[in-house]
Amino acid sequence: MDSVVQLQRQLVDYSAQLFNEGFLDDQFNQLQQLQDESNPDFVVEVVTLFFEDSERLLDELAKALEQQSVDYRKIDAHVHQLKGSSSSIGAQRVQKVCIGFRNFCEERNIEGCQKCLQQVKHEYSLVKTKLETLFKLEQKILAAGGTIHWPM
Repeated sequence: MDSVVQLQRQLVDYSAQLFNEGFLDDQFNQLQQLQDESNPDFVVEVVTLFFEDSERLLDELAKALEQQSVDYRKIDAHVHQLKGSSSSIGAQRVQKVCIGFRNFCEERNIEGCQKCLQQVKHEYSLVKTKLETLFKLEQKILAAGGTIHWPM
Protein backbone atom coordinates (compact mmCIF):
# COMPACT_ATOMS: atom_id res chain seq x y z
CA MET A 1 0.00 0.00 0.00
CA ASP A 2 3.00 2.33 0.46
CA SER A 3 3.54 2.37 -3.30
CA VAL A 4 -0.06 3.56 -3.78
CA VAL A 5 0.43 6.35 -1.24
CA GLN A 6 3.67 7.30 -2.97
CA LEU A 7 1.94 7.38 -6.37
CA GLN A 8 -0.92 9.43 -4.94
CA ARG A 9 1.60 11.92 -3.53
CA GLN A 10 3.30 12.06 -6.94
CA LEU A 11 -0.06 12.75 -8.56
CA VAL A 12 -0.88 15.55 -6.11
CA ASP A 13 2.55 17.14 -6.65
CA TYR A 14 2.42 16.79 -10.43
CA SER A 15 -1.11 18.18 -10.59
CA ALA A 16 -0.11 21.16 -8.43
CA GLN A 17 2.88 21.76 -10.71
CA LEU A 18 0.60 21.93 -13.79
CA PHE A 19 -1.51 24.60 -12.10
CA ASN A 20 1.50 26.53 -10.74
CA GLU A 21 3.14 26.62 -14.18
CA GLY A 22 -0.10 27.85 -15.76
CA PHE A 23 -0.72 24.81 -17.96
CA LEU A 24 -4.11 24.25 -16.33
CA ASP A 25 -6.65 26.45 -14.61
CA ASP A 26 -9.70 25.89 -12.41
CA GLN A 27 -11.78 24.77 -15.40
CA PHE A 28 -9.81 21.50 -15.34
CA ASN A 29 -10.85 20.99 -11.69
CA GLN A 30 -14.47 21.60 -12.67
CA LEU A 31 -14.14 19.04 -15.44
CA GLN A 32 -12.79 16.51 -12.94
CA GLN A 33 -15.72 17.12 -10.61
CA LEU A 34 -18.08 15.95 -13.38
CA GLN A 35 -16.40 12.54 -13.36
CA ASP A 36 -17.98 9.87 -11.15
CA GLU A 37 -18.45 6.11 -10.86
CA SER A 38 -21.03 6.08 -13.65
CA ASN A 39 -18.52 7.72 -16.03
CA PRO A 40 -15.02 7.00 -14.69
CA ASP A 41 -13.25 7.95 -17.95
CA PHE A 42 -15.06 11.24 -18.48
CA VAL A 43 -12.01 13.53 -18.21
CA VAL A 44 -9.82 11.30 -20.40
CA GLU A 45 -12.59 11.13 -23.02
CA VAL A 46 -13.13 14.91 -23.06
CA VAL A 47 -9.40 15.64 -23.19
CA THR A 48 -8.90 13.05 -25.96
CA LEU A 49 -11.57 14.83 -28.01
CA PHE A 50 -9.74 18.10 -27.31
CA PHE A 51 -6.49 16.54 -28.61
CA GLU A 52 -8.17 15.30 -31.80
CA ASP A 53 -9.96 18.60 -32.42
CA SER A 54 -6.84 20.67 -31.70
CA GLU A 55 -4.66 18.67 -34.06
CA ARG A 56 -7.24 19.08 -36.83
CA LEU A 57 -7.46 22.83 -36.16
CA LEU A 58 -3.67 23.23 -36.07
CA ASP A 59 -3.45 21.48 -39.46
CA GLU A 60 -6.19 23.72 -40.85
CA LEU A 61 -4.42 26.82 -39.53
CA ALA A 62 -1.10 25.78 -41.06
CA LYS A 63 -2.76 25.20 -44.44
CA ALA A 64 -4.69 28.48 -44.28
CA LEU A 65 -1.54 30.48 -43.49
CA GLU A 66 0.28 28.93 -46.48
CA GLN A 67 -2.30 30.18 -48.98
CA GLN A 68 -1.37 32.86 -51.51
CA SER A 69 -4.40 34.88 -50.44
CA VAL A 70 -4.79 34.49 -46.67
CA ASP A 71 -8.39 34.33 -45.41
CA TYR A 72 -8.02 35.98 -42.00
CA ARG A 73 -11.70 35.44 -41.13
CA LYS A 74 -11.29 31.69 -41.66
CA ILE A 75 -8.08 31.67 -39.59
CA ASP A 76 -9.75 33.69 -36.84
CA ALA A 77 -12.68 31.24 -36.78
CA HIS A 78 -10.27 28.31 -36.32
CA VAL A 79 -8.33 30.15 -33.60
CA HIS A 80 -11.59 31.09 -31.89
CA GLN A 81 -12.64 27.43 -31.90
CA LEU A 82 -9.25 26.33 -30.52
CA LYS A 83 -9.43 29.04 -27.84
CA GLY A 84 -12.89 27.84 -26.81
CA SER A 85 -11.98 24.17 -26.63
CA SER A 86 -8.75 24.85 -24.73
CA SER A 87 -10.70 27.05 -22.33
CA SER A 88 -13.31 24.32 -21.80
CA ILE A 89 -10.70 21.84 -20.53
CA GLY A 90 -8.63 24.43 -18.66
CA ALA A 91 -5.61 24.47 -21.01
CA GLN A 92 -4.77 28.01 -19.93
CA ARG A 93 -1.50 28.58 -21.78
CA VAL A 94 -2.96 27.42 -25.12
CA GLN A 95 -5.94 29.70 -24.56
CA LYS A 96 -3.73 32.72 -23.82
CA VAL A 97 -1.69 32.29 -27.02
CA CYS A 98 -4.94 32.04 -28.98
CA ILE A 99 -6.02 35.44 -27.64
CA GLY A 100 -2.86 37.03 -29.07
CA PHE A 101 -3.29 35.05 -32.29
CA ARG A 102 -6.76 36.52 -32.78
CA ASN A 103 -5.34 40.03 -32.40
CA PHE A 104 -2.89 39.36 -35.24
CA CYS A 105 -5.78 38.04 -37.37
CA GLU A 106 -7.67 41.26 -36.72
CA GLU A 107 -4.59 43.27 -37.79
CA ARG A 108 -4.13 40.98 -40.83
CA ASN A 109 -0.52 40.49 -39.71
CA ILE A 110 0.78 37.35 -41.46
CA GLU A 111 4.12 37.28 -39.60
CA GLY A 112 2.35 37.62 -36.25
CA CYS A 113 -0.09 34.87 -37.18
CA GLN A 114 2.72 32.53 -38.25
CA LYS A 115 4.63 33.22 -35.04
CA CYS A 116 1.50 32.60 -32.95
CA LEU A 117 0.83 29.35 -34.80
CA GLN A 118 4.27 28.13 -33.74
CA GLN A 119 3.59 29.25 -30.14
CA VAL A 120 0.19 27.52 -30.11
CA LYS A 121 1.70 24.32 -31.49
CA HIS A 122 4.41 24.47 -28.81
CA GLU A 123 2.00 25.11 -25.92
CA TYR A 124 -0.41 22.48 -27.22
CA SER A 125 2.39 19.92 -27.45
CA LEU A 126 3.49 20.71 -23.88
CA VAL A 127 0.00 20.48 -22.38
CA LYS A 128 -0.71 17.26 -24.30
CA THR A 129 2.45 15.63 -22.92
CA LYS A 130 1.70 16.87 -19.39
CA LEU A 131 -1.89 15.62 -19.45
CA GLU A 132 -0.84 12.24 -20.86
CA THR A 133 1.64 11.94 -17.98
CA LEU A 134 -1.09 12.89 -15.49
CA PHE A 135 -3.42 10.23 -16.91
CA LYS A 136 -0.67 7.58 -16.79
CA LEU A 137 -0.09 8.38 -13.12
CA GLU A 138 -3.82 8.01 -12.47
CA GLN A 139 -3.83 4.64 -14.26
CA LYS A 140 -0.86 3.42 -12.16
CA ILE A 141 -2.73 4.35 -8.97
CA LEU A 142 -5.91 2.59 -10.07
CA ALA A 143 -3.96 -0.48 -11.28
CA ALA A 144 -2.29 -0.67 -7.86
CA GLY A 145 -5.70 -0.71 -6.19
CA GLY A 146 -5.68 2.92 -5.08
CA THR A 147 -8.29 5.61 -5.47
CA ILE A 148 -8.21 9.13 -6.80
CA HIS A 149 -10.20 12.00 -5.31
CA TRP A 150 -10.43 15.20 -7.34
CA PRO A 151 -9.80 18.03 -7.06
CA MET A 152 -6.47 17.51 -5.39
